[in-house]
Amino acid sequence: MSGHLLASLDDVRGAARRIRGLVNRTPLLPDDGLSAETGAEVRLKCESLQQAGSFKARGACNFVAQLSEEELARGVVTYSSGNHAQAVAYAAGRRGARAVVVMPTTAPQIKIDGARRLGATVEFAGTTSEYRRVRAEEMAEAEGFVTVPPFDHRRIIAGQGTVALEAHEDWPVLDLLLVPIGGGGLASGCGAALRALKPEAKVIGVEPEGAPTMRRALDAGAPVTLEDVDTVADGLAPTRAGDLTHAHASAFLDDVVLVPDEAIQAAAAHLLQRRKLVVEYSGAATVAALRSEQLDIRDRSVCAVLSGGNLDRSFLAEMAAGNGSP
Repeated sequence: MSGHLLASLDDVRGAARRIRGLVNRTPLLPDDGLSAETGAEVRLKCESLQQAGSFKARGACNFVAQLSEEELARGVVTYSSGNHAQAVAYAAGRRGARAVVVMPTTAPQIKIDGARRLGATVEFAGTTSEYRRVRAEEMAEAEGFVTVPPFDHRRIIAGQGTVALEAHEDWPVLDLLLVPIGGGGLASGCGAALRALKPEAKVIGVEPEGAPTMRRALDAGAPVTLEDVDTVADGLAPTRAGDLTHAHASAFLDDVVLVPDEAIQAAAAHLLQRRKLVVEYSGAATVAALRSEQLDIRDRSVCAVLSGGNLDRSFLAEMAAGNGSP
């Protein structure tokens, strides 16, 4: 894919201007416990405190902000396991547009309720990203909706890159950024931004062992469709990386590492019990990687992105009761 299709720092800065006032500038919190445990200086970028509960609000707001009045009048549709659904509902609501979201039948209730609370009409289709993508595209064709892609679009990627832009502005010594990967929009945008801002810094993606979508794509040299995904991190479980996000990952990421579900669950428990941060399993994957000893991070300035906080209530109760290793 030619380089001119990749998001640039100017794209990310433009997105930052466009979404100012629509999204939160999330805090970058030191974690003394993780710093002592790893030998690095660790800070947490708390997208779990973002509008609609995740970083997805950034890309959705940047995309919807650029729609014409005619497109807004048609309404928008998207497909999502939950976080992008809520983000699109939020972004559309801020501009007075109708939103329809297609979610899996297995979506966490907290994400279904969140999308409805933000004004979206919720449809259900199958259990994988392919089922819901096809259903959303059918609805767009039949009813004229504008499709807001969950990750594989330059406007979405640029919006997500504002996470790294903020982190660098708030902590210029940052030299290693850990980013969870589902479809790869967040890692793509953050990679594009930080590589331009600080070329010597490293950007590493994190995926669950049960859904190594981008890892497989990078190994194969092109996106591949996984026959099956199996992980507690529902937001990191698409069956295929995007063509555009794969191109960004190839250009900007230093590595993609895999972590087991048990480590992700322990990381989420650590964040709740030790830091009082409610972080969904998808958002805790970066902390799992920090603690896994896969990475050479001693004496580095490390930012771990906590991508979302839409944790199912049943898991929250379990972790609060101490049923998990922090």
